[in-house]
Amino acid sequence: MRQVVHPVDDVSEAVEFYGTVLGLPTRFVDGERYAAFDAGPSTFAVAADTEDVAGVAAAAFKVDDISEFLDRLGAVGGQVVEGPADGPHERRVVISDPWGNRMIVYAAL
Repeated sequence: MRQVVHPVDDVSEAVEFYGTVLGLPTRFVDGERYAAFDAGPSTFAVAADTEDVAGVAAAAFKVDDISEFLDRLGAVGGQVVEGPADGPHERRVVISDPWGNRMIVYAAL
C-alpha cells in the first residue's frame, strides 16, 4: 500500500491539524484539493474531493500502468467504480473489492 487517504472538508485546516497534533511533516500540498504527509514508509493523505470513495478512508496503491492493472482486475472479476480519469498529477481509477471496499489505484502521468 502506498498511502491511505482520509476525506476532509478543508485541506488547509487538515494540514495545520495533522502537522501540529501528530507532528507529521508535509510532503506535498495541492491547493485545497489534496495534501500528503510523511508517515514513515507510507503516506498519510487528506483530500477534499472524495465522493468517488464514498467519503470514507481509502487505501491507495500506485501501479506502473493503469491499463495493465485494469486487465488484471478484469481477469479476476474486479469492479471499476469510477474512471479511469486523469488528475493534475496522476491517472487514477477507483475500484471495489468483492466485499465492497473502495480503493484508489493510480499511476503517474
